[in-house]
Amino acid sequence: MLPSCETLQDLPTERIASTRLTLANGVPAGTAQLLASGERITLTVVATGMAPGEHGLHLHQTGECKRPDFTSAGGHLNPGGKTHGRLSAGGAHLGDLPNLVIGNGGTGTLTVDIMATRYAAMAAIFDSDGTAVVVHAGADDYKTDPSGDAGSRIACGVLNSAE
Repeated sequence: MLPSCETLQDLPTERIASTRLTLANGVPAGTAQLLASGERITLTVVATGMAPGEHGLHLHQTGECKRPDFTSAGGHLNPGGKTHGRLSAGGAHLGDLPNLVIGNGGTGTLTVDIMATRYAAMAAIFDSDGTAVVVHAGADDYKTDPSGDAGSRIACGVLNSAE
């Protein structure tokens, strides 16, 4: 059943990118997909093998995931140069996402709309050096600049265009 404010036309229907997440030890840790319907872009993450609790989740500016620390992914994807945080006065930047909640079984899912037009999101995500999806060890506090005080990077995947 659809929530009362959605119609079938509003639901994401076109897969535009995907990745497989990998832990620092090389073990698979789930998937992430970008789906689109018209101008709306949605990120869906399915994570496995992670510690229970909240984990910061961000889009990072470089499509590279060198283990073990994934620092090759660079900082958050922030083409507008905004301050970090969903709670910041200027609002979230493109790479700011809600925390990923992992249950006691080590799995979790998150579906979130990307806060940009399709054109702007695609231009930033598929720039010359690509974009990575990164999961952090701790929760993002949604305010500490530049990273939300979310701790080390524990999983990473490079978004690959579905085209």
